[in-house]
Amino acid sequence: MKLDIYKKDGTKSGETIELSKEVFEIEPNDHVIYLSVKAYLANQRQGTHKSKERSEVHGGGKKPWKQKGRGGARAGTSRSPIWVGGGTIFGPKPHDYRQKLNKKVYSLARKSALSYKAKANQIVVVEDFNFDKPKTKDFTAILSA
Repeated sequence: MKLDIYKKDGTKSGETIELSKEVFEIEPNDHVIYLSVKAYLANQRQGTHKSKERSEVHGGGKKPWKQKGRGGARAGTSRSPIWVGGGTIFGPKPHDYRQKLNKKVYSLARKSALSYKAKANQIVVVEDFNFDKPKTKDFTAILSA
């Protein structure tokens, strides 16, 4: 597959570039792209959610009332999950959401995505992409051209 090379002002430079068939003309694998996106999004998760359980809530060391003779249910601590101010039952715990992706699967996903872009003519090659100063205005001018 051949692509035209453009200048920064958006005009064609007259040169072309040959794209590699091993990368840009393979049969795309949708499931591999899905696995790659799923792993990327899972690896972005911080996983620091936490709520206190009954042993971690402050206080509750003293028995609230004596075991017998009061007419109420037995109680050993005021931090029981059924009490106000008590701990949380089965609350969230810190969790590592990281997912490993094999190198060959990761490589195939990238090649598949690039193949889709090449088939849809969504790849543009720019000749010289250097900036005098790193200004957003200069970059948006190149993108609009």
